[in-house]
Amino acid sequence: MKLFYADHFVLPLPAGHRFPMEKYAGLRARLQAGGRFAAADFHVPEAAGDVALLRAHDAAYLRRVADGTLDAAEIRRIGFPWSAAMVERSRRSAGATLAACRAALEDGCAANLAGGTHHAHRDFGSGFCVFNDAAVAALAMLAEGRATRVAVIDCDVHQGDGTAAILAGNPAAFTLSLHGEKNFPFRKAVSDLDIELPDGTRDTEYLAALARGLDAVFGGFRPDLAIYLAGADPYEDDRLGRLALSRAGLLERDRRVFAACRAASVPVAIAMAGGYARHIDDTVAIHAATVECAASLWRDDPEEAPA
Repeated sequence: MKLFYADHFVLPLPAGHRFPMEKYAGLRARLQAGGRFAAADFHVPEAAGDVALLRAHDAAYLRRVADGTLDAAEIRRIGFPWSAAMVERSRRSAGATLAACRAALEDGCAANLAGGTHHAHRDFGSGFCVFNDAAVAALAMLAEGRATRVAVIDCDVHQGDGTAAILAGNPAAFTLSLHGEKNFPFRKAVSDLDIELPDGTRDTEYLAALARGLDAVFGGFRPDLAIYLAGADPYEDDRLGRLALSRAGLLERDRRVFAACRAASVPVAIAMAGGYARHIDDTVAIHAATVECAASLWRDDPEEAPA
């Protein structure tokens, strides 16, 4: 199982910034130390080029990002200060999801140890998202003829508004977003299926809602590639989440998504998406459990689908 990382392309942030950039290096270190993965499983992705990015993003917006000519309002909306390092990091993160999709189509499953930047729209960034890696990757796989129907299964606690907007009206793409109804973004887009959850939703209710979503993806749309945004932020101790899932509930969420993919023989590329736990080690542990769950199914037991 190939794992793509770009945490050494650091996005410099001012002291006290609330985005937990260090979680990515912590995730890779935890996976490397865990014994399940070898050094050869970890790969540095190529940066996403303009051709790939322009399938999802407006040319003028891409130029402003690349040239550093975003205005103050655009920078505030993204939430990161502009720097050349920010641009490179954002290209690499999108490139990692592109690479994970290609690897998943060959091997069944692969992961970007970052990504899930689902608030980036065609012509603006938002919510710590510069480029929309899921939309970029979905459109690339379709354009390259590697897939004919791509589903984005978004289990971040925040709606995948940018993904929904970019892929709207594309019959070869299906967007599922399972998110907090009262959380960011406060002006929601329209996904192919939005499942909105009240504050305080716990494991049992969440997993029942997930079952409805997975039935729509695999029983209705029937993709030949899934991109799974495995947000850690539905966690009960997440600072920005407002839901109340336990770590066991999040792991069961992952297992059910992967089981549905396996049962339908659909390759899946994983992106980490959000995670803002009060203790960053909890976020790292949740992300690591997602990757390890996938590896236990596709690498350790590649022939037998889970019950």
